[in-house]
Order: sequence, then C-alpha cells, then structure tokens
Amino acid sequence: MEFAWSDDEQKYRAALRDYVAENIMPGWNHDDRELHDPRLKPVVKEFCRKFGESGWLTPHWPREYGGLDSSAWERTVVGEEMWAAGEPRGPQYMNVNWIAPAIMLAGTPEQKKRFLTPISEGGVVWCQGFSEPDAGSDLAALKTKAVRDGDQYIVSGQKIWTSYAHDAEYCFLLVRTNSEVEFHKGISILLAPMNLPGIVVRNIPTPFVDHAIHEVFFDEVRVPADCLLGEENEGWGIIRHTLTEERVGIARYAYQEQALMEAIDDCAIIGRDVSDPGLQEAIGYGFAFFEAARSMMYVATQERIDDPTGLRPMASVWRAIGPGLAEMLLRELLMEVMGPEGLVDNSMADRETELGTVGPIAAGALEVQLNIVARYCLKLPKDS
Repeated sequence: MEFAWSDDEQKYRAALRDYVAENIMPGWNHDDRELHDPRLKPVVKEFCRKFGESGWLTPHWPREYGGLDSSAWERTVVGEEMWAAGEPRGPQYMNVNWIAPAIMLAGTPEQKKRFLTPISEGGVVWCQGFSEPDAGSDLAALKTKAVRDGDQYIVSGQKIWTSYAHDAEYCFLLVRTNSEVEFHKGISILLAPMNLPGIVVRNIPTPFVDHAIHEVFFDEVRVPADCLLGEENEGWGIIRHTLTEERVGIARYAYQEQALMEAIDDCAIIGRDVSDPGLQEAIGYGFAFFEAARSMMYVATQERIDDPTGLRPMASVWRAIGPGLAEMLLRELLMEVMGPEGLVDNSMADRETELGTVGPIAAGALEVQLNIVARYCLKLPKDS
C-alpha cells in the first residue's frame, strides 16, 4: 500500500506553502487567530479575500457554489498548512469547513445566495452558538428557547465558550423550539445576525489571550424566521453532520509537531541539553504519537469520502487521539523538554499548559468521543 502524497499533491502543498509565506502578516502566531486585538479582524479578512481570489479558501466546495470540486486530500493539505502557519484564516476555517457545508446541505436557495458568497469571499465572521452552562458535552440538553411569533422567532437563553462572538456578524445558533418531545427532537438552527437588539457578548478571561472564548446572552431577541435553517424541530441531523465535519476539519497535529520542534530549537538558545537518551526517547515518542494522530486523521478523511452523510464514527476516534490525547501529551512533553525554563511566564510550555486545555474539550469532550467510539465502533451497549 502506498501512503505517500502524489506528485500533484506535493506540488499543491508547495505552492500553498509559498503563498502563505508571501502573504501572511509578519509575526503572525496561533494566538492571533482568536482576533484578540481589534486590528486583526481586517488583517484576517484581507488575507482571506486574497486567499479566496487565489482559489485557496474554498477549493473543496462544489463548483455551483464557487468552489473547485477539489479532492478531500487537497482539503486536508490546506488544513495542515494553515495550522502549521498559525491558522491565518482566523475563524474562516470554521466558516468554510462546516458552517457553509451545513447551509449547502439544508439551506433555501435564498439562504445559499445570502450567506455562501460572503463566506467564499472571506468577508464575514461567524460564531457557533452551541454549548450552554448545562449543555456542553450533552449538547442535546440545550435550553435556549425560540418561540415563533409571526415572521420572527423570539430567542431567550445563554451560550458559553463561544469563540469569535465578539467579532462575529452571524451566529450558527442552536435553539429549542419544542420542549415537549425527546431531547434530540425539538431542536432548530437559526442563522442569526449578531447585531440584533437583546444580544450581549461578554469575554471570559483566559491567560495570555483576550477574547478566546465568550458567553452570549439572548434576551427576547427577535430573529427573522427566514433565518431558520432546515425544518423547525428537525435540526439534530444537521447538527450531527456539522459536528462530524468539525471534528475532521482541524489538523492540530501539524501545530503539535511544529510546537515541539520550536521547543527543541529554544533549548539551544537557553542552553538546555536535549541529548539525554531518556529525553530523546520522550521526544521520539511524541513525534510518533503525532504521526499516529495524522494517520488517524487520514482514516477519518477516507471515511468522509466513503460515507459523506453517515455517522462516520472514525471522526470521533481521530478527535479523541488528535486534539484530545495528543494535546495532553504535547503539554507534558514541552514541560519535560524545556525543564525549569518551561515554568517561565509566557514560555511555550507555560502557554500550552494553560491554553492547550481546550484541546480535549472543544468540538466535543474527550469522554464524549470515547462514548461514541464505544457505541458505534466497538458496538458496546449504550450504558457501558
């Protein structure tokens, strides 16, 4: 079996890497993708505008929506190179990889025209209104309520851990429109403008970077009914598809490998010897684990090719290994490689220890992914 990239794919990667090196903002890093500084939003939009004009932003989209029908593997290359470069698309990786496909899947012709073009042009920021204080891992327990009132929905409730809420023009918002049925039923999706009266966004302070996550309050917000995505009360199927796309859409291993390499390079600067056999064994184990995560991502990608609308449980296997277990391993390795210097405020090991905690939580907690693996891959009883 041949695992190597084809010549065309290697050329594709090289061209993309050259483009990013020529167009990325000098000094850009992974923190900047959170848009913690108001000056970064126009930088991201300008990068994405040029990125879109060059055909790099949405090459995997169908041609009918302005894409190039490129392969899932070219999409994977884009994800790897973006994460290795610090994700200069900012929040656009979310827009183009799972919010827009959900609109393609269930949107009306008017919604597709209204929302897809701005996304493909890199000119709009979205956030996801998913988790709530009592509905994180158990997303179907969400309570944010939407009541139909003529040609509007009146929305009341709270979302939490919401990335990009401070800068977003729209929210992919999950709401409960029927409280009398089983949890997974009675959920709807609204493509809600974020400038509506009654929406309040509050920053949740985190170390190092402001505006990484937020809480969002909806106080009788009137959302136009034409913002409903799909059928009322039938949003769970779209949500499940969206979550699967999200789990496969982040090539975090590309960042993990680069972070470990940078830590090793920093050791030469601070005079720390990394030639100790035990330390080298730990480093080798780390790189092997990250490569295993990469391979599992490829397995999940092939599953997406073979079964684009199914349950696709290998996405959860990848999610558990890559952003989950590998992220925890990276934190331990960085501290071990850098030694006492890793305790210095704002060092790479220090930052990863603080900020890397989101890896096993975002896009579905590690425990949730393991439950999905147990049920759909190992066929264990639901309560095991």
